[in-house]
Parts: sequence; structure tokens; C-alpha cells
Amino acid sequence: MFSGIIEAIGAICSLRKDSKGARITIEAPSVLDGVRLGDSIALNGVCVTVVDFDDTNFEADLSVETLRRTNLGELAVGDRCNLERAMALGERLGGHLVSGHVDGVGRIRNRKKEGDSIWLTFEAPVEVMRYVVYKGSIAVDGISLTVAACDNQTFSVSIIPHTSEQTTLIEKEDGAAVNLEADLVGKYVEKLLVPHAESISQGGVTMEKLREQGYA
Repeated sequence: MFSGIIEAIGAICSLRKDSKGARITIEAPSVLDGVRLGDSIALNGVCVTVVDFDDTNFEADLSVETLRRTNLGELAVGDRCNLERAMALGERLGGHLVSGHVDGVGRIRNRKKEGDSIWLTFEAPVEVMRYVVYKGSIAVDGISLTVAACDNQTFSVSIIPHTSEQTTLIEKEDGAAVNLEADLVGKYVEKLLVPHAESISQGGVTMEKLREQGYA
């Protein structure tokens, strides 16, 4: 589990692909303090497992599924990436609960400057937008952000200077792919409510049905 607060920006040293997936090597000495084999690190919001490391680099295996469903397959040697180690129990939760399981890939539609901040607007697939709410949380390339505006197909966030400096988000051009993970809490709420909603909808809403489901 992660918080969406980026700890470091790493650099891709190598990316070796074949029909079975890929092995990626990332230079990121600042996130290797205390690292062990099998530890989890969020790479652009994707939870990967450390399979080898030294004083400056770590390696991770990427499955075909991961390459297909995230933007990691578009990375190239020299690219920079957002990194966050898994949270430890008892730490402050500065962002929001992020699992590192990407829900979909979005695209940067446009940007505009407002004061010291930059507004970014993203296109997102419907399976992500269903959980996007005004002033809610969303992880973009692993960064915990607050939704400042949204409609049925897009959402916008306001990027403050600190986020611009500590992440790779502003470096991306319009049209670039970003990994999106919707708020985990919203998914569980939907899972719990759908059976009740379906039960009530069968035959219409009546006071008896509302009482049976605990709403009246």
C-alpha cells in the first residue's frame, strides 16, 4: 500500500523486453535505504517487486499484462519516473490510500497556467471516470492529487510548484499517457451498495423494500 507522496525521481537505466515481459533497471539510490529482495516500490503508480539491487540501482520484472495495461511499456532508457516505497504502519498518510494497481491509462488533454500553479486536464476511460468526483482523490502516475473539476470524460487538477519540482508530471507533453488509479474507498462503497440497489430496483421502490434494506 502506498500514499501517493512521491519520494524520489528515478532514471531508467535499461529496459529489456521479450515475449514474456520485461526486466527494468532503475537508478534511484535515495529509495534503496533498507531495501530487501521482494520489497514493493511504486513505479509511476504501478506496484513492482524488487528482484535485484545494488547501492544505486534496483531491478523489477514487468509482466505482459502490466505492459499492456499501464504506460510502463512506453518507457525508454533515460526516461525519468516517479518512485515511492511501500508505507510502513504508523506513518502519516499525507496523500490517500493507493494500492499500486492501475485502473486505466489516461492522456493529458491540455494545460494552462494560473498564478504559480498549472492546471492539467486528463482524458480518462469510463471505468476510471465512474469513480472520479469533485474534490475527491486520484493517483496520476502514482501522485496523489485532488480533482479540481470533472465531467463525464475528463478531469482536471491544479499542480502546485512543489509537485512540479518533485515529480515528472509537468515534464510530460500533451497527449502523453498517464497511469490512473481511482480512490480505493469508492470501489468498496460501490461493491457494497450495488446488491442493495439492484434488489430495490426490482419491482420499483416501495416503503417495504426501503425498510427491508435499512433505508427507512
